[in-house]
Amino acid sequence: MAKRRSKGRDVDGILLLDKPQGLTSNEALQKVKRLFQARKAGHTGSLDPLATGMLPVCFGEATKISNFLLNADKRYLALCKLGIRTDSADADGQVIETRSAAGIREDEIRRVLLKFLGEQLQVPPMHSAIKQHGVPLYKLAHQGIEVEREARTITVHRLELVRFEKDMLELDISCSKGTYIRALADDIGKTLGCGAHIAGLRRLQVGVFENAKMFTPEELNKLQEQGFTALDQALLPVDAGLGDWDDVRLSPDAAFYLRQGQAVFIPRLKIGGYVRLYDSAGVFLGIGLVLDDGRVAPKRLMSMLKMG
Repeated sequence: MAKRRSKGRDVDGILLLDKPQGLTSNEALQKVKRLFQARKAGHTGSLDPLATGMLPVCFGEATKISNFLLNADKRYLALCKLGIRTDSADADGQVIETRSAAGIREDEIRRVLLKFLGEQLQVPPMHSAIKQHGVPLYKLAHQGIEVEREARTITVHRLELVRFEKDMLELDISCSKGTYIRALADDIGKTLGCGAHIAGLRRLQVGVFENAKMFTPEELNKLQEQGFTALDQALLPVDAGLGDWDDVRLSPDAAFYLRQGQAVFIPRLKIGGYVRLYDSAGVFLGIGLVLDDGRVAPKRLMSMLKMG
């Protein structure tokens, strides 16, 4: 029996969605997918319902590089309220502890923030999608069950105090993949001795997408009213998220063998690194990994149909 073809348009590219507050990442994804009437789409890295900002949505062939965007560094603007701890470490959770934040000084805050710069171990919050024995932690948390979580290595590249007014901190944070800003805020509050939680969070950057145009659902709706041609112009090319990698132009022969799944020799490349692969006409072929012997092995290739 022939495999049933899923409904929708063949759409390829990356949309930088400005996710609104109150939606889960998957809810936002499904709304956008329906708007584009796309056959295939996925997001790269969840944002909590409380959070807003950049949520890259990959369509079609771009889903093949979504894991590489998922592993990219992120930048956030966070509002951190002192004096109150919640079970989820954000404003959506239940209050579990209150303490006075009176007397906390700005110079004290800056000294504490310095302690959280660089590589460190972070214990993920219970209210997270991490699974233990196949069960997401947040489901256990909703049942009032707390289990021991293994600490993970993260890196905080930037942690700057933008503003401090009364009991509210505004923080500019750049960090590695897997960093929970809620957990970071909770740890900062513990170190200050007054507790804290995230009152607001906005993601500003994912990987190379810095100061990039994001589209709100309202803007996308207006484009859709003009037709799919206008809507599709909001998409970035499939390879846009890999712009900080070296690019390699292949000869017709090398491109042919690469498409057959064979590694090809390319001189003077950094061993062990990923590269963007293009044919002699500049068509994006996919992602390659530079092997120890200087050959480039295909890791994720675009569909032949998409390359004509």
